[in-house]
This record gives sequence, structure tokens and C-alpha cells, in this order.
Amino acid sequence: MIRMLALQLASAAMMMASLTGLAIGQGGAEPTAQPRVTVQTGVLEGRREGGINIFKNIPYAQPPVGDLRWAPPQAVAPWPGVRNASEFGPSCTQISIPRSSIYFDPPIVQSEDCLSLNVWAPENARNLPVIVWIHGGSLRIGGAAQPFYDGAVFAHQDVVFVSINYRLGALGWMAHPELSAESPEGVSGNYGFRDQIAALLWVQDNISAFGGDPDQVTLMGESAGALSVSYHLISPLSRGLFSRAIIESTNLRAFPRLREAAHGLPSAESTGLSVSEALGAERLSELRDMDADSLTQGAARAGFVSQGVIDGLVLPDQLLAVLERSEQAPVPLLAGFNRDELRTQTRLLPTAPDSPEAYEAIIRCGYGDLADDYLAVYPADDPVQSTLDAFRDTIYGWAGERLAAAQAEIGQTSYLYLFDHCYDAAREQGLCAFHASELTFVFGQVGPEAARSPNWPMPEGPVDQALSDAMVAYWTSFAKTGLPTAPDAPDWAPYSDGQAFMHFSETPRLSHDLFPGMYEVHGEWVRRQREAGEQWFLGVGVNVQPSCET
Repeated sequence: MIRMLALQLASAAMMMASLTGLAIGQGGAEPTAQPRVTVQTGVLEGRREGGINIFKNIPYAQPPVGDLRWAPPQAVAPWPGVRNASEFGPSCTQISIPRSSIYFDPPIVQSEDCLSLNVWAPENARNLPVIVWIHGGSLRIGGAAQPFYDGAVFAHQDVVFVSINYRLGALGWMAHPELSAESPEGVSGNYGFRDQIAALLWVQDNISAFGGDPDQVTLMGESAGALSVSYHLISPLSRGLFSRAIIESTNLRAFPRLREAAHGLPSAESTGLSVSEALGAERLSELRDMDADSLTQGAARAGFVSQGVIDGLVLPDQLLAVLERSEQAPVPLLAGFNRDELRTQTRLLPTAPDSPEAYEAIIRCGYGDLADDYLAVYPADDPVQSTLDAFRDTIYGWAGERLAAAQAEIGQTSYLYLFDHCYDAAREQGLCAFHASELTFVFGQVGPEAARSPNWPMPEGPVDQALSDAMVAYWTSFAKTGLPTAPDAPDWAPYSDGQAFMHFSETPRLSHDLFPGMYEVHGEWVRRQREAGEQWFLGVGVNVQPSCET
């Protein structure tokens, strides 16, 4: 009891010192021009901008180099003195993507020494809700230092904002029999996901020093970050580390099992062996001796797909199976997707038939007794648009609504949205409401002073700014109370209220029954594919194997 009281008193003193900008542990408290906090591993000095304390490149795990490559994240060693936390650290080693891509925004510095996080907190913060941001990028690219992900907009709304790096590509997600054999748990893969868990544990242990409340953590991500949040919903290792979730454009496809082929996928370990063979490595030690960039680029050329591994430990089962058993984390959820996700992901699309008649014939041969239901949602009069819409929904739309429904089914409040806003710069490129386009609005990056990405069409008008203000308010109020609200904007009814959803177009508008029939027809198709032991991801629409002569 005495020891616990002493620790509490020390923690309280540490908190007060950090809030008033005093140095800790330097021979007494001395004034400093920049904010300092003391975390479990030492003292950090960040910087203060506009009433916001900002701390960057805070290590939450040891660099995964040498023998630690493909090992679970390890504890950070304490550092002496005061650590400079004023600049971003390196992003994790990642593949190169074409300069022409709308998502081209390579990190200034990348390294295996990348397991760091960043914190934005209001000056004088105390017991504020926390958002932990997991960046997207197909688990292959991206990083917490990307300009769009500045957390100041959330800190100005009295939220402590945390962004994290995690291992990417083969370095973060590859399984291999030798890795499983050396693991005390007998598993491999999911290293990037375990990094995320380590970051969440760091938040639990340290965020109070920044004025955050570890009992009010909202986990938030987009695309691969949203998929990661979906993984956290089902992982027993994540349980209790967050209290709310925001999921922007996730998917619920089948993922490889560690040792057995399933749902049309090879085992994760066999994929690791194939990558090793392609890289000319006969033993794991040879892979560990390769430089990180060559290994990452080579694995990608060999076809490695970064994704979670169903290992029975970190990820116990397929996402859908866990949802069906109502075994996911019982937390409130805000989830949704964008109207034209696939406009910037056309590589995922099949070629649409060149006539309505050809399109309808393919659908009828593939869907049989479900064809009328499918055609009611994705009609034959515009095969190109219907193909775009169908693949949007099989990847993102149905997944977002399924998650909202699943949380409602276990008695948790859930909210669904559709982002459908177009603006001049996006319209000029034919990219209205494309994949990730909501991010500039969610992060308040609108107008001439906003952060820029080389090929990104930027919103700049007053309508864009008003919509961004509303979305920031909805997101932050959800993190604070579990109830998304915004000034001078509609109340956001939960999904359980007649399949309610918020339609973000020129302005927010509450609606019901998103794309009537979509949820039902995809749900039935997924059920049939799963029963047949098939993958249920892209085998839809004109990709469906015909059951008759066309």
C-alpha cells in the first residue's frame, strides 16, 4: 500500500511538472522554453506551437534489426538525460511506388529503426480522451510523418492525438517455418500488428504524462489502418487497450492461415518459403543478413502480400467468423467508406463488358437465383459504373456496414457513414470521393495553408472547409463521449435506428438504408462462398465463375 501511494504521488508530481513545462529529474525543477515530460524510459523535450505540446519520434520498442528482425517488439532501454523529441523519426522501410500514383508521397527517411510514435496534446491537458492513429498504405507504404496526419487539429479540440509507425511489407508481415520454430509461441507473421499492440501498451503506461486518459482511448485508422483496427477488434492481445474504434474503409476478406491452405489461399508459412526461394535464401539467417531495402523490394517483386495471418494466437480466426460468434471487442464503433473508392484502385477491377446485354448474361450465369437481387443493386444499363460500385461494395461497403451491424448486435452503439463529397480539384481529375479522399477533411487539411501531397487534388473552398469542420467535430466528439455530434449539423443516429447512416456530401445529411439491397445480396453471396471454402473478396460481379454458357 505504501509503495502504491508513493508511486501515485510521484506520478502526480510528474504530471504537474510536465503540464507546467518544467524539466523533470535534472537536479530539481527548472523553467524551460519547450515542454518536457517524463515517461517510463526517460525525459523527453518536444516543442510548443500555438498552445499545443508536440513530441515526436518517441521510441515504444527496440529497433527490430539483426536477430530482432522478425521478432516480436522488444522493450525500450531507458536513455540518459533529455531526449530531443522535436522532429519526426524515420518511417519504416517500404516499397517504392510509381511517381504518377495519387498516393505517391515517399518518406524523407526510412529505416528498420522506426518503431516510434508522436503525441500532440493541448498545453495544460489533463485527463483528456486519446485518439491513436494507425496510418494506411496497404501495410506496405506510409508512415506517421506524412503531412496529412498532423494531429494539431485534434489537439485543438481537446483530444490527445497519437500517431504510430509499425513494420511494413515482408519485414512486418511475413511468416516462415523457421520463424515459427524459433518462436516460444510457435507462430510467425503479424509483426507489424504486434508493433501496434506494443504502441497501445505504451499509451496505457505513459499517456497520462501528456494529459491523456488511458481509459478513454479511441483506435482510429484508414484503409490498411482501418483493417488493422478491425484486427484489434478480434485479437485477444488487444483486449482492454482501447475503448472506442473509428474504421475508415476496411475490408473483411479471408486471410491466410499459418500452416494450412484455406479459402483458396496458400498457407502463410508456404508463402514465406516461396519468398525466400525467390530471394535466393536457403536459410532464415541469409534473409536476416540482407539489407532491409533489398529484402522489402525483392519480396514485393516476388508477389508477397502484406496481411494478417490467422495463427490462433494473435489473430484467432477469420474476422467474419469472430463477428458471427459475437466475440469481438465490445466497444462503440464509427465506420464507413467513400462513394467512389475504386476510381484510384482500378487494378482491382475486371474489365467491364462492352454492352448491357453481355453484362446481364454474365451476371445471370454467375449468380443464378441471386441474379435478380444483384441486378437490382448493380443494373445492366451502365456496366462500367455497376462494376465500379459492385467492387467498391465487395471490398469496402459491405465490410463497413457488416461491422456496424455486428457491434449493434452485441449491444454496442455503432455509426455508419458514406463520404460522397466532390470538389473542384477532384472533379477536374475525375476522382470524386476516391479512396482515402476523406482524410483531408477528417484531419482539417483544407485550404491554401493545408499540408500538400505531390499528386493529391486538394479541397480549398468554403463548402469544403465547412464540411471538414463538421467531420472533425463528429470524430472528436465520438472520441470524447461515444456520441458523434457537430455544431449546426444533424444529429447522427446509430445504425440500429433503421440502418441509419450519415451522408457526407456538400453538407452532412442523415439518411437510412444505404444502397438498398447491397448489404443483403453481398451477405448472401459471402455466406455461399464461405460454405464452398472459397475466397469471398474479389470473386463477385463479372468475376464470378459462370455456371452456364454465355
